[in-house]
Amino acid sequence: MIPTIAGGRRLASTLYAYAFLTDLVLLYPVYALLFADTGLSVGQISSLFVIWSVAGILLEVPSGAWADATSRRLMLCLGPLCSAAGFALWTTVPSYPAFAFGFVLWGAGAALASGALEALVYDELDHLGLADRYARVIGRARTAGTLGVLASILLAGPVLGPGGYPAVGLASVVACLSAAAVAVGFPEHRHPGAVASTEPQAPDGSQAGSADEPGWWPGLRSGLVEARQDPAVRLGVLLVAAVTAIWGALEEYTPLLARDTGVALTTVPLLLLLLTVGQVAGGLLAPVGGRLRTRGYAVLLAASASALAGGALLRHPAGFLLLAGAFCGFQLASVLAEARLQARITGTRRATVTSLAGMATEVITIATYVGFGVVATAGGNGTAFALAALPYLLIAVLMLGGGRWRPVPSRGCPSEPGRSQGRSTSR
Repeated sequence: MIPTIAGGRRLASTLYAYAFLTDLVLLYPVYALLFADTGLSVGQISSLFVIWSVAGILLEVPSGAWADATSRRLMLCLGPLCSAAGFALWTTVPSYPAFAFGFVLWGAGAALASGALEALVYDELDHLGLADRYARVIGRARTAGTLGVLASILLAGPVLGPGGYPAVGLASVVACLSAAAVAVGFPEHRHPGAVASTEPQAPDGSQAGSADEPGWWPGLRSGLVEARQDPAVRLGVLLVAAVTAIWGALEEYTPLLARDTGVALTTVPLLLLLLTVGQVAGGLLAPVGGRLRTRGYAVLLAASASALAGGALLRHPAGFLLLAGAFCGFQLASVLAEARLQARITGTRRATVTSLAGMATEVITIATYVGFGVVATAGGNGTAFALAALPYLLIAVLMLGGGRWRPVPSRGCPSEPGRSQGRSTSR
């Protein structure tokens, strides 16, 4: 028991440090200013965001399959190195081509870590007999990442003043290199490329991947087969994407919404700080939220959507209190959706399936960017935020009308017939 607890603490502490450092990027709050000061137009800056998202879409699933075929820990080391190279490029040769290639590197870094991180954490907890703690651990990791973003906001100004953009860029590179060093400490007990006897079957009845054909391509096919043929996994992928993407995309526009309230420019960061606090609270509430069933989860989504719309339409600084509550709820809902997906994956291609959710998230994110731009141009930022709440209300209604949601299964406590200990022994 003591080695198990010690192993769990080691994994958690490494994860929290990694999450904090990967988001301790001092360029976060000022990179748009860097682009503008270099002479880029708003249209060019928007095109960079699209390049960023497209890079993530194209690389997300292949990188997940690569992580399953090789080493997830290796992917977690390479991800921050790619981001560090992009940030170094931005600050040494600032220009549109450099910014575009830097976003490709940043997207590649995020894709390498996405999927691999969740898969490694879940499998290591499962190895220790602690899979039921996944929601708690990953929720705290999200909180650690949010605290990293908060620290970058607080530190960017003091570093930018005396050192300019080069100093901010250097600090961001150092943070990424530190994250890569921390990733070396992740435990990994799985055998890369190995395929368990429970691997999902292809439509012709053969194994989608087998021990006789390890590697990237068979693993990719195997993960796609599981996501397509297992309804629980398929719905889990869609739920993660739908719940996570919209509010994540809206976060990019919160400074504009804050400015629309009429506060001084120096007050905008304080309003954004409220949203950060809300996200922190949402991550910490994951252990409690893990007990939610269908109705409770639907109510969580509906309440968060209502708070989002109400806070945005209020057009007053006080509205950010409602928005903070909305971001708290969405953070919690996202963590629970991710935990549910991990508990439903039964094959060995966990990173591949998780990356499918990441790719779907990126697709919805781009759609949200486009839709927000159209609606905000016609009706204002508040209206665009309010309309973005409608999909969450629709998901809540669908779940109450017959959608299936279960709390993350506890070890030894099957939540569905034929499913025990978060694993499926038969189909």
